This record gives sequence, C-alpha cells and structure tokens, in this order.
Amino acid sequence: MSRALNRTLFGFALLGAAVLGAYLYEHLAGAGRAAPGPTLALHPPAAAAAAMVPDAVPAHRPQFALADLEGRVHSVSEWDGKSLVVNFWATWCAPCRHEIPLLNHIQQEYGPKGFEVVGIAVDVAKDVKAFTAEVPLQYPLLVGEQDGIDAAQAFGVNALAFPFTAFTDAKGRMITLHLGELHEATARAILGIISRVNAGELTPDGAREEVRRAVATLDRPAS
Repeated sequence: MSRALNRTLFGFALLGAAVLGAYLYEHLAGAGRAAPGPTLALHPPAAAAAAMVPDAVPAHRPQFALADLEGRVHSVSEWDGKSLVVNFWATWCAPCRHEIPLLNHIQQEYGPKGFEVVGIAVDVAKDVKAFTAEVPLQYPLLVGEQDGIDAAQAFGVNALAFPFTAFTDAKGRMITLHLGELHEATARAILGIISRVNAGELTPDGAREEVRRAVATLDRPAS
C-alpha cells in the first residue's frame, strides 16, 4: 500500500475516532435521557460535521472506473438507465459494516424496480476479500486505493469520512448524498422520492427539497 494511502486512511481513522468519541460522550453523559430509536442517524460533533459537508456536489453522477475483486475494471456507465445507490465504505469502519445488511436488502427489494446498489470499498483489496468472505455483499463491489479516493472526491465531498452514499435517478442525475450510516427509514424515504422522479411526478430539484425535509425529520435526534 502506498505511503499516500496510508496517510489518507490514517486521517480517516482519526476523524472516525473523533466522531465516535464525541458520540459516546454525548450518550454516556446523557444516559438519563431517552435513547434514540434504531432509525436515527449518528450525529457527529460540529467540527467533524463541518468537515463532512458536501462541497460542490455535482448535478450529474460523475464518471469513474474501478476494479472488482477479480481485477476486472468496470465503468459506472455499465449501470446507465438505473437509479444508483453508490455506497463508499471501508472494512475498518464500524458504521460501514453495520449498514451492509440494509444495502443487501435494498438490492433485493429495489433491484427489480430499476435501482442498483454499487459498493465502493476505499481500501486494500486483500482486506476487502477477507471481509467479504465472512460478510457477503449481494450487489456489485468495486475496490480502489487512490483511485477509490479520487472517485469519492468526484462526488463533491470536501473531507472524506465513511460511510457516505450517493443516490441518483434513472438518468444519472444526483438527487442526494447521505453522509454517515444509512438507516432503513431514511433509505426508504429517499428511494420513494427517487421513484417519483423516475415516474415523472417530481423534478430533480423538487426531489432534492423533499429529500432535505424528509432527512431532517428522520435524522432529528431524540429529545
């Protein structure tokens, strides 16, 4: 693995540790408060959240190509005509591992409806092979080190932190980019809105606004 990738992954790990530490502090300190429900997203501290704010998210899905675990290179254009759920993750990321069963379920349920989950592991191939031998992914998986980082940055994230998931409509237009672990209620809301775009019931701009309102409600921390 290159020194540059080592430094980058180490930075990701530090950011993830900071997010997790603040999360644990908040919840341990507030043990007397009601715990958030299972569909609520993790809310990182303000500094980490600011670092993860999407910066110039493109209007259209960026073009990129990455190898699968067998070394075959795939272009994202292979899935033209489908609404994509592009999930960026790494084996060392606990929230990434936790959301894989949901992504498997999304592929099974929404695949026949014109959606395609594509996993992008920004990690070392041998580590990804070992992980997927234990936890199978039921959707296409691509792997990259620096080229995986480049693909992630093409989606407009100014400071990478995993996981994050990009959602497009069937024409490849970006509808939203979800930062942090994806939960079922949020996923279903986003996929339902994108289905309405594909049916001609919503414009992409209207869909983005509906997603913004839906996610703000679903991801609101418990009081």
